[in-house]
Amino acid sequence: MSWLKRHTSTAAVVSLLLAGALWLFYPGVPAQWVFLGLGAALLLLSLALNAGEARSAMGTRTARYGAGAAVMALLALGIVVAANAISVRHHVRWDFTENKRNSVSPQTIQVLRTLKAPVNAIAFYRSDTPGKKTAEDLLTQYATYSGGKFTWRLEDTDRAPALARQYAVESYGTVVLEGGPAGQVRTEKVQDAEEEKLTNGLVKLTRQGKRVVYVIQGHGEHELTNTDRPGFSEAKTAMERANYEVKELSLARDPKIPDDAAIVMVPSPKTDLFPQELAALDGYIAKAGKVFFMAAPFQAEATVKYLTKYGILVAEDVVIELNPIGQLFGVGPLVPVVGQYEPHPITKDMGGVMTLFPLTRSVAPAKALPKGVQASVLAQTSRQSWGETDKNVFQTGKATPEPTEKTGPLSVALVATVDAQPDPKAEGDAAKKTPKARLVVVGTADFAANQFLGAQGNRDFFLNIVSWLAEEEDLISIRAKDPKQNPVVLTSGQSNLVLGLPLLVLPGAVLICGIAVIMQRRRAR
Repeated sequence: MSWLKRHTSTAAVVSLLLAGALWLFYPGVPAQWVFLGLGAALLLLSLALNAGEARSAMGTRTARYGAGAAVMALLALGIVVAANAISVRHHVRWDFTENKRNSVSPQTIQVLRTLKAPVNAIAFYRSDTPGKKTAEDLLTQYATYSGGKFTWRLEDTDRAPALARQYAVESYGTVVLEGGPAGQVRTEKVQDAEEEKLTNGLVKLTRQGKRVVYVIQGHGEHELTNTDRPGFSEAKTAMERANYEVKELSLARDPKIPDDAAIVMVPSPKTDLFPQELAALDGYIAKAGKVFFMAAPFQAEATVKYLTKYGILVAEDVVIELNPIGQLFGVGPLVPVVGQYEPHPITKDMGGVMTLFPLTRSVAPAKALPKGVQASVLAQTSRQSWGETDKNVFQTGKATPEPTEKTGPLSVALVATVDAQPDPKAEGDAAKKTPKARLVVVGTADFAANQFLGAQGNRDFFLNIVSWLAEEEDLISIRAKDPKQNPVVLTSGQSNLVLGLPLLVLPGAVLICGIAVIMQRRRAR
């Protein structure tokens, strides 16, 4: 009997703790109710066996203080347990980093929320593989935003060699994405768990085939293979990462646009396109084609005038902007900084994001649009801008607004849709709808050149245009940014201060307060 009196309460506490641990970490396990019932029974038994001792002890001053402390401790423990239980089921993240490097981008969230079929990710890591914790955090965020469509697990390559061979995994840090509609399950391998790579892998996995983007060459346009500042090599890479196939197109040799063309891009020709090339573009637009046209100041005048048949007016000017915001970005007046966008799917997530338009013309829809054409402005400059019509501005480096020149805000990008010929192969509701060609006209191609593509929101604006033209609106958003590291560099004196504050100052302050309290009590006595 004495043994039961001494150990029943201990066994009750252990049983209750086990029940709480099972409920917290393994919810749904039946054993938690067994331990809860056992703990409650043992607690009642302990109270019954020690009733006499408990009554006599409760009358002492020490017992009252001890009971109060126990209640406070239990209350604190209950708060901690409740907070942990709530955080397991409902957690919130706050990312205070400058570039939101610990949060996924809006585009990733959009892709995850629009998943139509389950996707499973297998991350092959060893316990000591660098980046394992980062990968776990990133994959957890993907699962959170997917609404249950994205699941993942970790596998050790050394402990599961057969699984690694099955997916042809050759290096640690590889993530295998597996999914697709029933009967069409595919896999996509991603080297290193980085957000941009994972999201692009999801896009490739969930979309059938690649959309082909043809870029017209032969008239001094920006070259896809040029890796220098004016080249388009980075734009080509960005489109390929987004699961587009990019090809050059010379209409001068064969004035026919391929049937698999999802988009035809004309990046600032220096000389005019031939009439047969323009006729090929007309035929493509008549079949609901998608064209991305970029102009250049004082160049290819006949070609830009060709756009007037679609209600698009490209002015013979170059936009000058004396906005002090440009100085913050280290650019001159020939590089307008745009932060004003009109409502459109292309710009819906661009609020608060600046874009740079170097050496741009102003473009605007005609007041009287041709029949079947709808056009609207995408982006505008500030009121401190004007359209300079003097071609000598590039030589003199000086410009002043004339009364005859247009003043800001000026449109530098617009979008248009054109009623196209009905598709004879269409059936049902599709046959009743009038197909629409899509056109986007920007006053410059330099905004997407290697020098400026990575500046502010230029890459997002460029890829949003491509996604809208390709009728992939679910990919229009702000994409993942490159993580930015900002190390804190301390001087020798600052290092000593950081070291001394927790080691000397704070303990010393506590010691002084303690001595002061003791002396005060002695005086009171």
